[in-house]
Amino acid sequence: MKTNNKSINKAQDNSQAVYQKNHVVGWTREQMAQRVAQDIPNGAYVNLGIGIPEHVARFVPKGREVIYHTENGLLGMGPTPNDDEICLDLINAGKKPVTAIKGAAYFHHADSFAMIRGQHIDVCVLGAMQVSEKGDLANWSTGNKDAIPAVGGAMDLVAGVKTIFVMTQHTTKNGEAKLLKQCSYPLTGQQVVNRIYTNLCVIDITEQGFSLIELAPDVSFAYVVARTDAKLIDKRDQHVKQAISQSQTSLVSTV
Repeated sequence: MKTNNKSINKAQDNSQAVYQKNHVVGWTREQMAQRVAQDIPNGAYVNLGIGIPEHVARFVPKGREVIYHTENGLLGMGPTPNDDEICLDLINAGKKPVTAIKGAAYFHHADSFAMIRGQHIDVCVLGAMQVSEKGDLANWSTGNKDAIPAVGGAMDLVAGVKTIFVMTQHTTKNGEAKLLKQCSYPLTGQQVVNRIYTNLCVIDITEQGFSLIELAPDVSFAYVVARTDAKLIDKRDQHVKQAISQSQTSLVSTV
């Protein structure tokens, strides 16, 4: 899929994405969510993790229908409601208020996990503490003795959902790399991540490791390399050529 950075709404306030120390501009959380939404195919059933991924529900590209799923028992989840629209009986798995689209369905959470484990969910967007170059995901514990075990449904999601997208800041608040050669935190799943969206770039997990396919505006490849604790391959040109080829093939098939 060819992506034009101009399609990301530049009218949004970029101040949240400016690094105070380095003055480098990347994507805001909202722009990250909008970028993720561009890669979700029409008609997909999508589960959104707690935290940053929740923003994705606000963005469905024009002309597409996306059905959002939450593991506590809702298929057809809408965006976060305004303060005057909140219904305390309608929440997501993170216990945050949500809305429901027309035709939404409610069910027991056991049925919800049957959907997940039965591979009926097409895409899952999760947050991450760490991701390895092989696609290993660590997103539930730092492994400290005082940490509260709370893996939740993440292990089911990475095992049962067909495609796993990770949406995360590229580094920690202290500037430490989150994309590593090998995770040091307890794993949620091994070799499960397909694509990573950070405030700096979009990266695919390939046999060669981390393959960068897109940079956020005003961010250089060298800047991302310096903040990635593993080999990073620049695949931008190859990705664009592949997207053009796929687009031409699709056009021919519709003629």
